[in-house]
Formats: sequence, structure tokens, C-alpha cells
Amino acid sequence: MDEAEADAVICIVDDEAAVRSGLGSLFRSSGYDVMLFESPAAFLSQQLPNRPSCLVLDVRLQELNGMDFQADLRRSGNPIPIVLMTGHGDIPMSVKGIKAGAVDFLAKPFDDADMLAAVAAALDVDRQRRAADDGQTRLQSLYEALSPREREVMGLVSAGLMNKQIAHRLGLSEITVKIHRGNLMKKMEAQSLADLVRMAEILNARDQAAARFQPPDTAAS
Repeated sequence: MDEAEADAVICIVDDEAAVRSGLGSLFRSSGYDVMLFESPAAFLSQQLPNRPSCLVLDVRLQELNGMDFQADLRRSGNPIPIVLMTGHGDIPMSVKGIKAGAVDFLAKPFDDADMLAAVAAALDVDRQRRAADDGQTRLQSLYEALSPREREVMGLVSAGLMNKQIAHRLGLSEITVKIHRGNLMKKMEAQSLADLVRMAEILNARDQAAARFQPPDTAAS
């Protein structure tokens, strides 16, 4: 069993028991854990494990149109990647589903290999999202460990100001600014100025600094 498959769970929402059962068997035979649901309500009532996941969702459901449910999930902020399937698909519906964020759209009857490929792609999307979320959480943790002054210096450095300009803005000596700058680079684990600027953009630190420290009045007196 592939390690990437063993850590993943596939959710299936389809109101036909035979379809749920067939897909469940297909995914389990490929090493995935599977959760089966007969309706969107059943899916929403279940707490999903904190693991890479995707949703295989039928478009034609008795309780709620699958694409409407897809839209509801997105509006609620649920990021689970979706593979849509239908026995009544057409090109406009397929395009609409993809534009709405579906990873893939398969018309029944579909080839098992196509479904497995679609699910693998959806799980990769979720793994990448989770990795990005973990990275941002760590970045935020590093940022919160900075002193208030180091955060100010970081914002102004990332806004393109030189040490001398930052010293003037903050009422510090240039040497003190250099010390703060060196300390925050180490604490943020930044390898370069470009790296620090990228971090500041993610954290919105540059905009915060711009709001706090307005540029000097350059108008003629």
C-alpha cells in the first residue's frame, strides 16, 4: 500500500446504494479509507478526520443538486476538493462544475482508472493546501515571537525603506535598527531580504507598517 494513499480518506455522496458500494470497493482495493454518505445532510453531520481528503459527489441527488451542494460548501469555507460525477452530464454542466472549483467531472459509466486518477489529483490538491496552511501557521508563530519593535522594523524593511529611513521613522539610531533587523531575520529564519519580503506579504506586515507610519510630507512648503 502506498503511504500517500494510506493517509487519505475519500468521501462519497451518492443516493444510489449500488454506486456507493461499488466506488467504496474500488477505492478500498487501491488502499484508501472510504466514508459513504447517501445525502449531503449525512455528509455534513459527520466529523471528517484531519487527513488529506476529497469528495466524490453525484450531481443528480434527490435531496439537493450536487452542484448546488458544491456551491454551499464553498460558501461555507469548506475546502475539500471535489470530483463530480453524473449519469446525465453534458459539456455545459461539465464546464460549470470545473469553473466552480471541481477538480474533475466524470460522466457515468466511467472507467475505474479515470476515477482513480481524478481522486489522486484531488487528494494532491488537498495535501498541497494542508502543507501551505501548516507553513503559514508556522510563519505566524515565528512572527508572533518577534518583539513589537522588530515587527515594526520588519514591516518597514519589507516596504523598501533603508536602515537610515527606518531609524528616522522610529526615532532610533541606525545601529539599533541594524540590530533589530539582524535579530528579526534570525527569528523569522529568513535567508535573504527577498525571503523576508515574501514572508511580510503573506503576513500582511508591510501593509500594517504602511498604515502605522505614513510617508513624510513631500509637498513644497
